[in-house]
Amino acid sequence: MNPDPKLRADARMNREQIIAAAHVLIAEHGAEVPMEEVARRAGVGTGTLYRRFPNRNALIRGVALDSFHRVIAIARAAEDEEPDAWTALSRFVHQAGGDLRLAAGLAMRFAGTWAALRDDPENLRLRGTLLKILDRLVQRAQADGMMRDDVGTADLSMMMALLLRPMPGLREDLTPAGADRYLTLMLDGLRPHPGAGPLPAPEVTRTDLA
Repeated sequence: MNPDPKLRADARMNREQIIAAAHVLIAEHGAEVPMEEVARRAGVGTGTLYRRFPNRNALIRGVALDSFHRVIAIARAAEDEEPDAWTALSRFVHQAGGDLRLAAGLAMRFAGTWAALRDDPENLRLRGTLLKILDRLVQRAQADGMMRDDVGTADLSMMMALLLRPMPGLREDLTPAGADRYLTLMLDGLRPHPGAGPLPAPEVTRTDLA
């Protein structure tokens, strides 16, 4: 006999509610927020929470992968809706910042979970999808003369990762605005301009990024 489709739908909805609540609570209070508080915010019982995510590491993995899905959705929307590749890249960099900041903060607190995610099939699939979108945007922006031609997608990814990495001692309420400021400076540096000197090291490759 086939499983009850309503039960599958309910289970999926519970999982989505838990992930959404965890996103908000981690952003507000940090990654050590009590699991019971996540269940309360999601409107589910603690038993339901632990059936979907048996421990905090499982929940962190779920939040991380959901963040990657959000980032890909932002990249796709920017590519589809903006009139040119440079505008799409700029939109992506700023709009994806929140999810990438959250992911960077989780990586610092849960290094073991993130080490396991590196070889996670779903993570690898999502990363490949994102890099393909960004490759297209970078190549189109360079063909349009809007982006210097001695940088690549891996350079862009590395720069965003470094700029969005949480800074110990920096007040949390300053981080998003500060990140947007420096992401804007980063984007300005990626544009061709008179007097720009050659970069001092080889371009970062996909292998380096991995």
